[in-house]
Amino acid sequence: MENIDKMINCGDPAYGGAMYGCPDCGTLKFVPFRCHSRFCPTCGAMYSQKRAQAMSFKLINCQHRHCVFTISKELRHYFLEDRDLLNCLFEAVSSVINRMFYKINKSQNFTPGYILVLHTFGRPLEWNPHIHCLISEGGVGDTGFWRKVNFFSYPYMRHAFQTALLNLMEARITDPNKKALFKKEKALSYKNQKEGFYVYGKPTLADRRTVAKYIGRYLGRPVIGLSRIDSYDKEQDTVTFHYNRHEDEVLVTETIPSMEFIKRLITTHTRKRL
Repeated sequence: MENIDKMINCGDPAYGGAMYGCPDCGTLKFVPFRCHSRFCPTCGAMYSQKRAQAMSFKLINCQHRHCVFTISKELRHYFLEDRDLLNCLFEAVSSVINRMFYKINKSQNFTPGYILVLHTFGRPLEWNPHIHCLISEGGVGDTGFWRKVNFFSYPYMRHAFQTALLNLMEARITDPNKKALFKKEKALSYKNQKEGFYVYGKPTLADRRTVAKYIGRYLGRPVIGLSRIDSYDKEQDTVTFHYNRHEDEVLVTETIPSMEFIKRLITTHTRKRL
């Protein structure tokens, strides 16, 4: 409730601000205080821009590939019940990328540059943990020379990600009852997802400035932007918002009770970076 109150009152002059004055012309400007919470769509967008700018100085000036690593719906509840398991997503994706570049030339130990960002929400505001990964299209080997890589094997990435994640999760789950149940779901996962977990690539990004601007959309962004919230009905106490469905980009509009809307925001509000 404290964060909700902060978000509602963010930028309200009644809650204070700072007065700035020009020593030359005497012009005064009052700037209201912000809540500085990433739960807030406005402050979250500002946080995202600052993080993207800071990250741009660490990027290699080369082409990058944006890949998204997803998991099956049946596994999502494990990460909701035990948030520590979210670290398994980072470890699994990292191992897949490093192994993929190592296989290019095992004697050279080619190492890429990559950024991993965890999102725990989907467009409908449902619990949907997945990893956004920005990978350099190339790497440096033991000799110090740069090796450009244009081809990424998505079938390999899907199978390798599935295997790595399932093995990590099984090792982390210590409760005997949950472990026995997970082993059954693990076997079903291999049976039902024979092509591995879905991994797909987005556009190739040409230069560092474009990459920095692009990652600003994914790094620390709010769960939902203000532009997607259409209205609030005080009488019915409902919130209406919209999104484009991932499968076919069809516009979907939902109207749900306000407390359900807040519950979705709170449940899915988890972000980590590597």
